[in-house]
Amino acid sequence: MGRRVLPGLLAVAAAYADTHGSHGLAFDALLGAIPLSAVAALECFGAYLDDRANALRGMQALLWTLALGLLVLSCAARSPATETHTLPTLGWSALVGALAIFAVKTCLAAAPFLRRLALAQVAKP
Repeated sequence: MGRRVLPGLLAVAAAYADTHGSHGLAFDALLGAIPLSAVAALECFGAYLDDRANALRGMQALLWTLALGLLVLSCAARSPATETHTLPTLGWSALVGALAIFAVKTCLAAAPFLRRLALAQVAKP
């Protein structure tokens, strides 16, 4: 569970650092989120291959892959090799896209629990 939450938390920390002008810290947080996202994507894809009947697992694997691509794009756009010392628009846009995907993933993960809660009926005394 922690392996799946940590990339999202690092992306949120990167966005927070960017809004406060610490672009170097945001770059470091994104660099940490990339391998964690790759591991989570591979793990989720493996779970999908084990149980192909579960479409939710396939969607989660696809979303992990998209989030990973956006995190890599954000890192590449703000790479120290560019030496701009500012936040490129592409870097910020890719990070916001990754955060949006993490939000969708959270909703998809919570859906089965909310469905069970909605189907639960209060017992009559």
